[in-house]
Amino acid sequence: MSQARDIPLQEVGRKRRPLRTEFFVRLVREKPLGVLGGVIVLIVLFGGTFAGVLAPHGMDEVNVLNRFAPPSAKHLLGADQVGRDILSRLIYGARVSMIVGLAATSICIAVAAIIGVPSGYLGGKYDMVVQRFVDAWMAFPGLLILLTVMSMVGRGTLQIILVLGILFGIHNSRVVRSAVIGIKENDYILAAKAIGSPTTRTVMRHVMPNIMAPIIIIFSINIGWIILDEASLSFLGFGLPPEAASWGSMLSREGRRYMEIKPVLALYPGLCLAVVIYAINVFGDAIRDLLDPRLRGG
Repeated sequence: MSQARDIPLQEVGRKRRPLRTEFFVRLVREKPLGVLGGVIVLIVLFGGTFAGVLAPHGMDEVNVLNRFAPPSAKHLLGADQVGRDILSRLIYGARVSMIVGLAATSICIAVAAIIGVPSGYLGGKYDMVVQRFVDAWMAFPGLLILLTVMSMVGRGTLQIILVLGILFGIHNSRVVRSAVIGIKENDYILAAKAIGSPTTRTVMRHVMPNIMAPIIIIFSINIGWIILDEASLSFLGFGLPPEAASWGSMLSREGRRYMEIKPVLALYPGLCLAVVIYAINVFGDAIRDLLDPRLRGG
């Protein structure tokens, strides 16, 4: 009897960790590769934010006397065909890539929620009409839509952010819709309807908080894809304007034209793209595994 009385006292005495601390501890213990990916993402964010301070030279600081200069104390990674510092342009390219990635992914989440939440919650004819539109949109190749729209609206940072955000948002609305359908018959949703809670209040107070896990996962995973698509459009000449230093444009212009003379002009931007996209995907997978109860034992 004494042991039976001691157990509840011991359980009561234990202090439960805050959810944020517990999540961080589990991330470090169970997903070290995800932690490495998160660190790389933070470094790229920091470098892009403070590019004006960290870059040893200006983004378009031209000096033809340093044309194709090898790595040295003045140019750590060498110089390009007009004497611009390669390292500085890579740092400024990180700023452009992260701005496009974060802004376009935020628009993607907003569009996916605007389309997917009402479609999944209301159902019926409204859901059927909306999903047939999504089906028709997804039937076209994504790159073809991007090239067509960018040729009509023109090149620019704002244009590419809006086009990529809306395109990815329509595609990911299916995931949001599925998450809403999975919870709309739960007891707390039915109880809210039973007491006469308005639809808008029910969605904002009960539906949205309970689909935040898949929304966070969509956000983390799509950043890498959006950065890659921005680089692809810049490589094809439909992305950012020529004066913007992005990794895709560096591959398209000097990287493609002078890669036989100086291979690092194509190697460094491509390596930056590969490392950042891999880090974002690994970090997103780690967050998904920790937030999804079905994958916690894997």
